[in-house]
Amino acid sequence: MPVALEIVSPEKLLLSRNVEMVVIPASEGEMGVLPNHAPMIVLLRGGTIAIHEGGKVTDRLYVSGGFAEITPERCTVLADEAVPTSELSRAEGERRLSAAEAEYNATDKNDVPSLDAAMDRMQSARAMIEAAAA
Repeated sequence: MPVALEIVSPEKLLLSRNVEMVVIPASEGEMGVLPNHAPMIVLLRGGTIAIHEGGKVTDRLYVSGGFAEITPERCTVLADEAVPTSELSRAEGERRLSAAEAEYNATDKNDVPSLDAAMDRMQSARAMIEAAAA
């Protein structure tokens, strides 16, 4: 019994197919989703989604963040941004990292929500650089 996987970005439906397993970058760490998974909604951090079919990784997509809704039959990823890793640019990741670091350094250190948002953008940019290099 496969897992019905859908990956959606604000622009379009990127992927919709049955897969053996999907590994998502949940905010608490990498999370594998198999058939009959417990229902939950998880926050995603910047990272790579790995799609497993036939016992191996067949596709990888970078996501900058978002949410995933998991049911026993389905995993729906609502990504802020999703790009196949083959289309990533290390230079773009480095540009985003520099911008996020500058934003963090310019932020009032008492403004915790703004600091957290800048740190999330730094982590997401680092994940993009790592995924582009892989």
